[in-house]
Amino acid sequence: MAFAIKHGLFKFKITDYHAILGIPLDADAKQVRLRYLKIAQTIHPDIFKGNLEQKKLANQLLSKLVNPAYEALSRKNAYIEHQLVLVQVGKQIVEQNKQINPVSQLAQELLNNSGDLELTYHKFLKTLSNEQYLSLEQITDKIAQISELNLVYLMLKQAQGINREQIPQAKITQSPSQPQPTSPSPTNIQQPIQAQAEEITPQSRVASYLRRAQEYIDKNNFTMAISELRDALKIDPNNSTCHALLGQTYLSQNQLTMAKVHINKAYQLDPKNTVASKLKQVLEKLTKNDSTNQSSTSRTQTNKAESKPGNSNLFGGLFGSKKK
Repeated sequence: MAFAIKHGLFKFKITDYHAILGIPLDADAKQVRLRYLKIAQTIHPDIFKGNLEQKKLANQLLSKLVNPAYEALSRKNAYIEHQLVLVQVGKQIVEQNKQINPVSQLAQELLNNSGDLELTYHKFLKTLSNEQYLSLEQITDKIAQISELNLVYLMLKQAQGINREQIPQAKITQSPSQPQPTSPSPTNIQQPIQAQAEEITPQSRVASYLRRAQEYIDKNNFTMAISELRDALKIDPNNSTCHALLGQTYLSQNQLTMAKVHINKAYQLDPKNTVASKLKQVLEKLTKNDSTNQSSTSRTQTNKAESKPGNSNLFGGLFGSKKK
């Protein structure tokens, strides 16, 4: 079975692997893998609950769309090549004043967005991806909508180096009498590689881990938060914010020893880190209370032991005479 998708990047004869998986264009390898596993657990024929025809459709979606998309994005060389192709598409649309006319509402809203492009794009994409694989019959339609969103994002990303007033003209109508310059400025030359640069920059990768960790912390999913933070520390072992969050997570689980290690490390790396400073105060208070409680418990146990008959002489209790 062939799945005909004719909107977004598919309109330009490009398979939008990111749209198939429902992940943003700046998704890292871990996001790709987690999303793939989630989809596979949803539509795998051995798990999917439905009639025979629905299971056949689920199997086709998995084998013809999802698996190839994951394979393409999980291999480093294929991923980089695909990213370069996507950037080139965005560049051509802007330079040639191509008309894209998105059909989906969210893509149209992104097209006319005057706020934060990154924030709006990720927000809209999350809305679509959350419902992408809920209904087998609507999966290809959701893929098309996400691909339209990706296409608009690529175009706007490329157009950021051009006067904002010229962007609507490039989006909505073709203007042969006003061609774009054939020789882009140095700023525009750097724009095509921005998406790739963001992917491989250590700082951006750490920021992604921290963002996801905070989301997990907000949901009280401390195990996943710790996993994200540990991955971040592998990239930047001396990140004060990361150590502070890790300390906070351990503190929430009442693991005071581990919390102390990371909170002290965060404070040592950056004494001006307000989060680390507050956590250090909380930790010191908890440690002091714990120490006081232990001391009180110890004194109580000692008093009880001394008050027991026959315990005045330790050796007497063990080797005392049996004479009566």
